[in-house]
Formats: sequence, structure tokens, C-alpha cells
Amino acid sequence: MPTPFLTALRFFIGHSPRSSTCFAAVVMVGVLVGGVRWETNTAAETPGPSEPPPADADEYFELLTLFTNALDEIDRNYVQPVSRRELMEAAIEGMLKKLDRHSSYIPPQGLDDLKTDVESEFGGLGIRISADKGSLIVISPLYASPAYRVGIEAGDAILSIDGMSTDGMSIDQAVHKLKGPVGSEVVLVVRHELQGKIETLRVSREVVRVQSVLGYRRQPNHAWDYVLDANQKIGYLRITSFGRHTGQELRDALVQMQQQGMESLILDLRFNPGGLLSAAVEVSDLFLATGRIVSTSGRNVVARSWDAVAEGTFDRFRMAVLVNRYSASASEIVSAALQDHGRAAIVGERTWGKASVQNIIELEGGRSALKLTTAGYQRPSGRNIQRYPGSPEEDWGVQPDPQLVVQATSEEMDLLQKHQSELDLLRRVTPPEEPQFVPVKDVQVNQTTEVPFVDRQLQKAIEFLQTQYAKR
Repeated sequence: MPTPFLTALRFFIGHSPRSSTCFAAVVMVGVLVGGVRWETNTAAETPGPSEPPPADADEYFELLTLFTNALDEIDRNYVQPVSRRELMEAAIEGMLKKLDRHSSYIPPQGLDDLKTDVESEFGGLGIRISADKGSLIVISPLYASPAYRVGIEAGDAILSIDGMSTDGMSIDQAVHKLKGPVGSEVVLVVRHELQGKIETLRVSREVVRVQSVLGYRRQPNHAWDYVLDANQKIGYLRITSFGRHTGQELRDALVQMQQQGMESLILDLRFNPGGLLSAAVEVSDLFLATGRIVSTSGRNVVARSWDAVAEGTFDRFRMAVLVNRYSASASEIVSAALQDHGRAAIVGERTWGKASVQNIIELEGGRSALKLTTAGYQRPSGRNIQRYPGSPEEDWGVQPDPQLVVQATSEEMDLLQKHQSELDLLRRVTPPEEPQFVPVKDVQVNQTTEVPFVDRQLQKAIEFLQTQYAKR
């Protein structure tokens, strides 16, 4: 005898091929057309509904019936009670895993985190934390955030949040308690690492924006210094991700650098995993006056293309773009556009090789979502970027200019990431001076001397720009 669960599912599916087709079409309209849509790394048109042709209607009905029967059998007969929600989410995840590694299901508990990543802002204190042996330790406050202004520093221990001890508290629990409505207050008891002093702090939550455009070193007041070489007027910018505010942050930094007389720029996209396609287009457009930036196409989306416009272009200085094997997606859009138009030299190593576009399609009225690959993008030259299984070794990613290839070792990659992380730490004491650029020929290696960190990829970019400077 059918259970109420099975009866309900069969009611929605219907009992004929015609009603099965209608059901499929209604679901697609509700999910893909009727809901609010936003993007992670795409501005491509959201796909519309696509009814199966009449010849496929019988198959649709049979497959939906198969799914319904399997779900009902598990629900009624599995040895242990199973959450129906967990079964449904597992089924969705299973479908998406059959597609590609970039498509995924985002459950309700993960949607807020994704929105924070995309928007690069949230209501909170502006603090990065970790758990160490049951204690809640501050990695670093964000510059100019509420936590920064009240004197919280890297290495401080948070002993309690609103009267609740943090002993044994998980990161997720702590983040949940630290975030909250803008304007609300949270009371922290903090033990400062340097002085050992315990202090009670009352902090107001604000809209906190995570910077995505960083400089070469910290100034004494912790603001970023974008000047790498003042004598030869070389600037340096590192983009960590492509979010809603990346374009404006970059524009502000470029204006400041031009006022300081910058004549060359190093744009560092190493370890940048990507982000919004719209941000990648905006960044590329800042450096290009004319020409195609990127185009997208897919099976069920309208083909689109984006071209540079002359207004607001910063094109009166030389450029080198640093990339490595972890530069992906939006990073590849920017580096490919600048390379194809001859605007910048590409230095480092071949990029990750991701040229697919994902749309965020909200489900359940915005409680959950699909991140679904709906299109691919093409660079201006038409050369392939996507790394497909079995792709020829030379036929994917963005390749550095032939004379500017610098393949980093795994040890060098680890040291570079550690070095960049150290720059992000904010302490009230004046941060140590950024290690000066050390040419390889000046490094003395022996068994008793620790070898200074040498960023060979950055060195190659500097040498290239110095050569261009000498040709003036």
C-alpha cells in the first residue's frame, strides 16, 4: 500500500507521460526563471526552461517514477530512520557530481558563506580566528575594522563571547556568535598576547568589507604601500579574488599610484582562484582602451561578449602580470585579455585551466541553491584555456611569455604563501620591514646561513620592467 510520502510524490509527477512533461517544465520555470538569480563567476544569461521533445516524454516519466520508487523504498525500509531532506540533498549532489567538478549543491547552511565570499562583506567585527588546543586565537583583525579599532591584535586569545566561555568552542560556533545585525554589540574578554593583559571589550558590529586588492608591504599605520621600487617607479598590486568591489578598489589604488608617479606595474594574480566574471571584465577594462575582453557561450544560454571602452583606462605605463598554477577562472580571463592585446607581459607558470562559467540558481525561495555550469568562455585570440581530460599538454591554460617562464618548486610555493600570510597579520607594534628584493646572484648559500626567501617569479617581472625602463 503506498505511503503518504509516495502518494504525494506521485501526485506531483502525475500518471501519464503528458503530466510528466508538464511537471518537468514547471520545475524548471520555478527554479531557473521565477527565482532571484545571482552569480559567482558569471554574468552570462541564466538558462531558460527547456521542455523535453515529445519523443522523450515517456523516458522522463519512467525515470521520475524510478526515482520516486527508490526514494520511497529507502524511506520505508532502510534499517535505520533516514532524514528525507538528507536523502533529497544526497540525490541532488549525486546528479551534480556526474556533470563536472565545478557544479555543486549549496545547502541552506552553506549559502550565507557563499554570499559572503561573493560580496566580500558581512555584518561582524572584522576578525579572522583559529582554534588552537581548545582556545580561540586571533589570526588577525582586518584593517580599519571594529576589531582593529578596539585594539585586538594577531595572536590574542578570545576567552569569552557575550559571557560564554570559548573553551572548546568550534570555529563555526564562534563565527556564528561573532556575526550579527549591523549596529548590535558583542562583549569579548580578550587576553593580549604581547602584554598578557586580560581586557573586556565592547564592540559594535559593522558592515565589514574584505579587501581584495593588496600592496607590496604594510606601512607603519598598517595601510598598504603599493610602491615596490621608488627609484624606478615600479608599483605592485596583488588581487586575491574577484568580488563585487575589486574593480573600485583597483581603480582607487591606481589613482593613488599615478599620483606618486608610477611608470610600471606588476599585477600579481598568483593563488587567485577567480570569482565574478563581471569583476574580471571590469579589471581588464581598466587596462584596455579597445578590443574584446571575453565572450561566453553555452548550450542553453544567449551568447555574450564584453569589449573594452576607452573611458577611465589606465594605459600609460608598462605592465607585467604574475600567474602560477593556482591562478584560475577570472584570473585567466584578465591575464589572457591583457596578453592577447599586448598590454602586459605574462610572467611565471601556466595557469590552472578553467574556462567554464557557473550560475548560482536559487532553490526553495533562496534557502538553498545550485551552482551549475551553464557556459564556457573564450579569450580574445580564441586559444583554448579549459583543461579537459586528455588535453594536449600545450593546449590549455594561459602560458607565460616564452622568455618569462619561471617554474616554482613546491618549497618556493609554500614559502611564498607563508610570506603573503605574514603581510596580512596586523599587530600594534610596527610590523617588520618587508624583506628587500634579493637577486639570486647575491644569495650566499652555506651550511650555517639561512637562505633568504627569493621570489624568482617576482624577480623576473622586475627584471623585465627594468629592461623596458632602460629602453625609454
